[in-house]
Amino acid sequence: MNRFSVPTLAGMTRDLAAVAGGRMAPDLVITGARVLSTYSERVLPARELWLHRGRVAAVRPAGSCKFPDAPRYDAQGGIVAPGLVDPHLHIESSMMTACAYAEAALLNGTTTIFCDSHEIGNVLGAEGIEMMLADARQAPLSVFLTVPSTVPATSPALETAGGDLTAAVIGDLFDKWPEAVALGEKMDFVQVCSGDERSHAILAAALGRGKPVCGHIYGREFVAAYAASGVTDTHEAIDRDIADDLLEAGLWIFLRGGPPTTPWHSLPQAIRALTELGANPKRFCVCTDDRDADDLFAFGLDWVVSQAVAAGVRPETAWSFGSLHPATRYGMDGEIGGLGGGRRADLVLLDDDYEVQNTWYGGQLVVERRQITPLLDAALSQPYRYPASAYKTVRCAEKLSLLPPMPTGPCVANVIALDPPGIVTRREQMEITPPSDPLEWPASIVLDGLCFLAVVERHGKSGAVAHGLLKNFGLTNGAVASSVGHDSHNLVVAGTNERDMQAAVAAIRGKQGGVCVVVSGEVLAMVELPVAGLLSDKRATVIAEETTTLKKAWVQVGCLLPYMGFNLLPLSVIPDFRLTDKGLILVMETRIVPLFEMEGARRPTILNLNE
Repeated sequence: MNRFSVPTLAGMTRDLAAVAGGRMAPDLVITGARVLSTYSERVLPARELWLHRGRVAAVRPAGSCKFPDAPRYDAQGGIVAPGLVDPHLHIESSMMTACAYAEAALLNGTTTIFCDSHEIGNVLGAEGIEMMLADARQAPLSVFLTVPSTVPATSPALETAGGDLTAAVIGDLFDKWPEAVALGEKMDFVQVCSGDERSHAILAAALGRGKPVCGHIYGREFVAAYAASGVTDTHEAIDRDIADDLLEAGLWIFLRGGPPTTPWHSLPQAIRALTELGANPKRFCVCTDDRDADDLFAFGLDWVVSQAVAAGVRPETAWSFGSLHPATRYGMDGEIGGLGGGRRADLVLLDDDYEVQNTWYGGQLVVERRQITPLLDAALSQPYRYPASAYKTVRCAEKLSLLPPMPTGPCVANVIALDPPGIVTRREQMEITPPSDPLEWPASIVLDGLCFLAVVERHGKSGAVAHGLLKNFGLTNGAVASSVGHDSHNLVVAGTNERDMQAAVAAIRGKQGGVCVVVSGEVLAMVELPVAGLLSDKRATVIAEETTTLKKAWVQVGCLLPYMGFNLLPLSVIPDFRLTDKGLILVMETRIVPLFEMEGARRPTILNLNE
């Protein structure tokens, strides 16, 4: 436990009752406030809050406290609201530890998060999940785990992961860790809907313990079977109609908001089930899902709330989407999400534009005037240290063949085609006539916007390398690579030539994890990720600066798909065509197809690379 621990309500009800009844002085009185009630969705004027031992004892009319010596904090007419509760995110997507993540979260008024740490689970299995939980316990933030449900994301025949979370292992995590409160997003929705035995055994491990199940789904045709399997929320409602289907099937809708230039910003479309179709807002929440380290500061959950307001939702309702509603979804509305008596004193002070000025976490002021306080800075300077087994996880050979062998004659290539910035891919068949000189092979492929793609197994198991061709990625020169190749987190590299691809892989191997950009054999930018090949062990502000530099280099070499989207190219549960270490995967059919096929196959697009 850390210095911000708050006593359980069961152990202090007499004191809270005494404070609320005016018989005992509170630890702190926040005066001069308007109060945003998420229960009635009103802003109540002229109020003061009585805090005691990290909890709210009462919200009273201004001037009610009769203890003149009780410490007071003047809100100067600002709006006091409950701290935000993010119902779905991945800490690892921000490439930082839970302790580091707390800084940006608290600056944005987020005091509780529910994270799915399937990334570290895919690398280190249950051991990695327990490391993340230990990290979370030390973080100055309330962190709950939705236990990863799909590790590996698909069958071992389709990809190689470092970890393996079976139904029995998941059950043990639930039984051992009270912070494990739900089953994380069940990404293998095709297998769930088709009755896969392993998938349903994992569902049973959660449902049999009374734990809710989180979802991840594409396609309206899957909704009925998915809901019947026990899934009760999703953050993947990408448009109005599927959001409406999911709502009527009994699922909570997590409106995902992300930087508008990224594919993570599905809120404006999904919220139309409410604004256009007249759905009641009671089953809507907002969430962030994935954030780059630098975007985490500028596009936090408070920003997502503002996007709901921009879409036509009342500010008080939108704030409830980010506080009371997520708390209710996880059955914790008696603890967080509102300012009722006995709730945790996780509070924010807002200005008239609903921008966060202050944050109190467990009754302690951790952000004031949009700056972290010395109290929080001291906590962030003493983070959890991951054990040695979390380091040195990039285990791949030094001699790798990163380009596919040149075909011996005319053939059809199964190409991964992108439509940036979207993350959905499609299979495109192209006719290829290889050059007579093998040395011209790379240059011929680069024509018409193609580049090479490879996924390298990096867990020290098979040493496999799979090859693909990528269209519309935009890379004009050099290579980019990442050890964060979702979801098995093998190493993914794209490039226009073998030299730069080899240099990028070598850079990641040398730093034991990272994302980098290489041109002419030189590393232009790199974010080092030594913890499980996924996380930096630096402060959030430092990682954010490194990420900004990486993004500039990424754009400089022409990449049209953001690096987080690039990391998803091996994720074989997102339609329609992906590359894992086992080969090219047709997602909806869950089968592998070759890169090159004999001439004569059906080919909707014809491309002669020698013309």
